[in-house]
Amino acid sequence: MPRPTTRAQLLEASEANFAKLLAFVDTLPLDVRERSYENDELNDRDRTVADVICHLHEWHLMMLEWYSVGMSGRKPAIPAEGVTWQTLPVLNHRIYEKYKGTRLDDALALVRESHETMIELIGKHTDEELFTKKRYGWTGSTSLGSYLVSATSSHYDWALKTLRALKKLAR
Repeated sequence: MPRPTTRAQLLEASEANFAKLLAFVDTLPLDVRERSYENDELNDRDRTVADVICHLHEWHLMMLEWYSVGMSGRKPAIPAEGVTWQTLPVLNHRIYEKYKGTRLDDALALVRESHETMIELIGKHTDEELFTKKRYGWTGSTSLGSYLVSATSSHYDWALKTLRALKKLAR
């Protein structure tokens, strides 16, 4: 599916990719869902299915915070205070540490709730508001929609690929 360029496409891609992700999790055998993997070949943090789901949830929360701060006229710390896009592994490891040990059922409840909030946020904006580059100073040279694509549909694709790789490790 091509990268969304309209609100309708973004909503459709986000909902479809989220549904695919949840459906995949539902198909995982219980031992795969609960197992902790040594997966240094993938990354140093996503050791359980719940880790991957919590990662999505936390990125939703960060996006919502950026939006809140940015729309109030202030400049949010993107991706986080003291972190740059080049040092992103530091932030992602903090997320892992924050949620380490979270049960899958709890992780799924968290991500479902934050996903719905993201969908509501997308739905509040027009195509122009979402996809006009530089419309909002806090988004820099890109668009609000680009941030939302990254936090939803594209990130759900990443999560599904990561979970498929974890499933292969279980064999």
